Amino acid sequence: MSNDLAIQIGREALILVMMVAAPMLGLGLLVGVLVSIFQATTQIQEQTLAFIPKIIAVFLAVMFFGPWMLSMLVDYTRQLFVNLPNIIR
Repeated sequence: MSNDLAIQIGREALILVMMVAAPMLGLGLLVGVLVSIFQATTQIQEQTLAFIPKIIAVFLAVMFFGPWMLSMLVDYTRQLFVNLPNIIR
């Protein structure tokens, strides 16, 4: 395996990880900002009020985007296994 091929495989893997993680991180960030604005306006400083909605948002994102994330990961893995004979040379 050449260095260029290893770098290409690593780059594709990192891009895939970012794409798969983006929906969960984005919804967690959005809910966190909304809860922070709510806490700032009402002056409620309860820590669980900031933590629990983010957990629920990430869980819902996994449920909603789960099939898409799984198909992306399976396609990438399948592509690696199909190209394995070319990689080993």
